[in-house]
Amino acid sequence: METVTINNDKQSLNNVKIGKDVKIFNFVNAYGCSIDDGSKVGAFVEIQKGVSIGKNCKISSHSFICEGVVIEDNVFVGHNVTFINDRFPRATNADGSMQTEADWSVEKTIVKTGASIGSSVTVLCGVTIGEHAIIGAGSVVTKNVEPYTIVAGNPAKFLKKVNDR
Repeated sequence: METVTINNDKQSLNNVKIGKDVKIFNFVNAYGCSIDDGSKVGAFVEIQKGVSIGKNCKISSHSFICEGVVIEDNVFVGHNVTFINDRFPRATNADGSMQTEADWSVEKTIVKTGASIGSSVTVLCGVTIGEHAIIGAGSVVTKNVEPYTIVAGNPAKFLKKVNDR
């Protein structure tokens, strides 16, 4: 992987480790993350520090991938998918001072190999989406998703097993 920094009118990539044959479209903001071989990142995506995106992933436009997210190989992330890394977000502390990174802890989220996340899904922090699981569009994932299952809804609930083992 090569580390790149590009800042222009169409992209802001700062200290991003990029594998071979990675395609990053315009208006992407990424910093301190890694994107492995063959992956594609659509327009208007933000990828924060510490995020790891595996090989041959497709990250569709307008998605937000925050610190603490690990996306393994061959994962599809639909349009407008949002990951969350703080279970109890606050702007200020009890004394009224603005919170900083020192005032909270990132909760890790893992998306396992071959999973597919539909458009406009919200994934809460601290969950694991299992291998080859499918998350229906518009769902809110609040707990772990078993491998080879389809879930949908708010909150996302089990619908059926995936037959493509």
